[in-house]
Amino acid sequence: MNTKHSLSSIGKLFLLTGLLVSLSSPAGAQEKKDAIPVREQVGAQALPPEIAPITAPFDMPQLARPQFGDYSLSITETGAKEGKMATRAIQRAIDRVSARQGGGTVIVPAGVWNTGRIELKSNVNLHLEEGAELHFSGNIKDYQPAVFTRNEGVELYSLGALIYANGQRNIALTGKGKLVGPSQDCEIQKRQMKGGVIETYINADTPVKERVYDGKRGKPVFLPMFVSPTNCRNVLIEGVTLESTPFWNVVPVYCDSVIIRGITVHSVGIPRGDGIDIESTRNVLIEYSTLSCGDDCFTMKAGRCEDGLRVNKPSENIVVRHCLAEKGHGGITCGSETAGMIRNLYVHDCVFDGTGTGLRFKTRRNRGGGGENLTYERIRMRLTGQPFVWDMLGSKTFVGDLAVRLPARDITPLTPTYKNITARDIIVESGSQFIKAQGIPETPVENVWIENVTAKTDKLMLFQDVDGFVLKNVTIECPDPLIKMVDGRHIKFDQVHFTLPEGKVRIEQEGELCKEPEFIRCLMRDL
Repeated sequence: MNTKHSLSSIGKLFLLTGLLVSLSSPAGAQEKKDAIPVREQVGAQALPPEIAPITAPFDMPQLARPQFGDYSLSITETGAKEGKMATRAIQRAIDRVSARQGGGTVIVPAGVWNTGRIELKSNVNLHLEEGAELHFSGNIKDYQPAVFTRNEGVELYSLGALIYANGQRNIALTGKGKLVGPSQDCEIQKRQMKGGVIETYINADTPVKERVYDGKRGKPVFLPMFVSPTNCRNVLIEGVTLESTPFWNVVPVYCDSVIIRGITVHSVGIPRGDGIDIESTRNVLIEYSTLSCGDDCFTMKAGRCEDGLRVNKPSENIVVRHCLAEKGHGGITCGSETAGMIRNLYVHDCVFDGTGTGLRFKTRRNRGGGGENLTYERIRMRLTGQPFVWDMLGSKTFVGDLAVRLPARDITPLTPTYKNITARDIIVESGSQFIKAQGIPETPVENVWIENVTAKTDKLMLFQDVDGFVLKNVTIECPDPLIKMVDGRHIKFDQVHFTLPEGKVRIEQEGELCKEPEFIRCLMRDL
């Protein structure tokens, strides 16, 4: 099917049939609009002292801060001196406090402290006082020996993270201090793996213990993350500021019960400088954090390709609330590593101010898993890109011919899906294309519900390989009237108010599976 046609002044038709909706806002719409937060109400600067009860449209535990003993120990008491490498002194303090019954707090006082990798231990709160700065080395030797980690969704042994933990319980990184990563021209950056996706270097059949990239004898390394608790339980990261990360910033991997609140991230200009990446981790609260990033801001991941399927751990039961995304590729992003499945995500009362895309759903034909039961409410967006993006094919640069849309492939365990997604009570102050939904022919985007949205964008919508998409009570102003559908079906516009040139929607359809969209009580107005 290849058709092009215009839908002109359908309001007149509805008037004749008694179906024309009022130009005034539906009852309660203004109250919902007023409830959507503004910038001053979210992010680290608005952090309250206490954690409010957690609500979610799924079963979610009430997370609480881990508790620590009254004992405290300053790193100066174990030998740390400004101007000298303090790694051993900091680690001695952590080890000593962890060994005590009930643990306690390791204090990093005001000052600039130079360090290599720090390993958090059970029952320790590493607390950076106001004015404290931990400056991390860019030398590979300061992060040896290699430790178990996950890099872009694949298990291996390499530098791990600047602040690392594995198999620990009851740990925290808190305070008003700052973490500063190494410069972008350091040895670690110069010796990183380059030239392809991670599958280029690691065969899925290679045992994990043989995947060692420790940088010895001049060999390359995988970039370390900034803060990455791995296989940990009861984790708190609160208040700190992170700058100049080598790679992703805050990355819980295989963790349970994680609270991230009141943190500030600056990584603009750093390739792959994600803000927060939740990796196959469950029961997570992220709140009142401000991220300005070189890549995606708040990101959910669950393993990559065959290795992610082997591990098969989801990211689930995640609440993101009262957060601010500034610069970044995406405000809230799922994927593209989706093998273990991303599910039960609830994002509410957030602001994206100057971000690229708003709600971003990424995966690829070889990534597996996908995302489901994802809910977004009360979000304000001022964007340079699209408010709603589904990008499931990717580019040939990274996945070769798998990025070629047709022919449809056989469905395998590596075929991902995105389905059961709800977004409501959203204001889009600016953006490029309102919806850009590109699914996979064999697994189209399914069952999306977008409701109570007011938007101003440069373009309207693209639905490619989409099956089941409802827009209800949406008001959109746009100078481009095109809705393009490529094998799009079961798409419904219910009480959608369009303000367009000449009050007309122009629809282009192609593909044998394409079906006419349904318009119910909609209204067209001249721009």
